[in-house]
Amino acid sequence: METQAVLENEKTGAMEGKYLTFVLSNEEYGLEILKAKEIIGMMDITSVPQTPKFIKGVINLRGKVIPVIDLRLKFGMPEKEYTKETCTIVVDVQGLLMGIVVDTVSEVLDIVEADIEPPPTFGSNIETNFILGMGNIKGKVKILLNIDKILSSVDLATLEKAAA
Repeated sequence: METQAVLENEKTGAMEGKYLTFVLSNEEYGLEILKAKEIIGMMDITSVPQTPKFIKGVINLRGKVIPVIDLRLKFGMPEKEYTKETCTIVVDVQGLLMGIVVDTVSEVLDIVEADIEPPPTFGSNIETNFILGMGNIKGKVKILLNIDKILSSVDLATLEKAAA
């Protein structure tokens, strides 16, 4: 048991750093700032037929076609009409640039090791490998995401086809 605690501490230590935080359905999330390339307002999204509902389509960002997913839908949350607060975070996921639509961007936080706890376990039937850890900042919990693990390899292949 002690070895597992040491491994968890080593994992959380590697998670220490700067996170871009954002809101989805009144919950706060964070992703490693180095994964975020830019934040843009909502643009016209061209839908792509025969893609999963969470894939909103593609945008043309300075001549480059980038697939866009709605993180609310990917996480099984109810769809919400986009507002002036809604924005797209352009991220690098395993070498693929893509946009993730979020309700609103909050701030960049420097989260120290002592404020990060391992992700909760809900049993083997619930997949949580996309959660890096739980940041506890000023009494509020922020779910720290591993953006590379949010999409499966099938999802990534679908996104690459959509962008092509």
